[in-house]
Amino acid sequence: MKSVDLRSDTVTLPSEAMREAMARAKVGDDVFKEDPSVNQLQEMAAERVGKEAALFVTSGTMANLVCLLSHAERGDEIYLGDLSHIFLNEAGGSSALGGLHPRTIRNNEDGTLNLADIEAAVRPDNVHYPHSRLLCLENTHNQCWGSPLSLGYLENIFKLTGRLGLKTHLDGARIFNAALSEDVAVSQLARGFDSVSFCLSKGLGAPVGSVICGSRPFIQRATRIRKQLGGGMRQAGIIAAGGIYALDHMVERLAEDHAMARRLAQGIDSIEGIETQLQRIRTNILFFDLVDKRLSSAQLLERAAEKGVLFLKMGNRRFRMVTHYGLTMEDIDRAVAALQEVMTAT
Repeated sequence: MKSVDLRSDTVTLPSEAMREAMARAKVGDDVFKEDPSVNQLQEMAAERVGKEAALFVTSGTMANLVCLLSHAERGDEIYLGDLSHIFLNEAGGSSALGGLHPRTIRNNEDGTLNLADIEAAVRPDNVHYPHSRLLCLENTHNQCWGSPLSLGYLENIFKLTGRLGLKTHLDGARIFNAALSEDVAVSQLARGFDSVSFCLSKGLGAPVGSVICGSRPFIQRATRIRKQLGGGMRQAGIIAAGGIYALDHMVERLAEDHAMARRLAQGIDSIEGIETQLQRIRTNILFFDLVDKRLSSAQLLERAAEKGVLFLKMGNRRFRMVTHYGLTMEDIDRAVAALQEVMTAT
């Protein structure tokens, strides 16, 4: 019996049609800008996001790091949520490799940052302080229930950052999920940001890669930073073709992931001893808490895995599940049944 792997949407496997597209990809040397598949992917991405240009990179972490290093100089201060992926899960790259000074602002449960908190954090121009340079947001927010940011919230953010003189970067790893949830175009969510990154290898189902989008001068600088980080690829069209297929065929099906997440949450909500918050399920990420004290977190993970259900511990007795391509409603029902068996046997 195959596992129901709910650890992340990074575990997706390319479809046979995507593999075929990759096998047929036209390739060239991308460092010389001669790979036609990479060029096509970058043009498609820029158009979708509503920016002048785009750059293909190997991962979401590289995408964010390239953007941060392209916006800010050593010693500059950047502002980001205390639960953001950049701060928690990217190995401190902005500090280690860029000498940037991160200042965290508390994330609300919906992934937003309070405007007043942002304004209070930004430093005046004073010899004692680092330069205030960049605000980073995340959409959807990985650690905050996969919450999307609304257009109204973003409009207020840009009014504030414009007044404060801050550049803005969006970690849009799952921005297509956000757009689907908010029922708006991706370009509307990206409008106003100086740079946007998004992942191809999560819900979109490609095996490798992320894309950075921004103005032509910004992408020119980002290309140099990518090279410095060892990210200049050669016949990268083989993997870029997976991204092309993803943008053409895998965006609308994200609605299936959202529906599976809601069904999963409803099932979990019916099981005594574990709890979730149905009203927070907006995209493909959910969290639940183990409230039955007779079972430890390690025991829950182990017993669920024995029944073929995999997910991650994310905090003190809190767990995360992510729905994705490759799962079916039958898999979701099997996962719920397995959890019911585990909790009933406690």
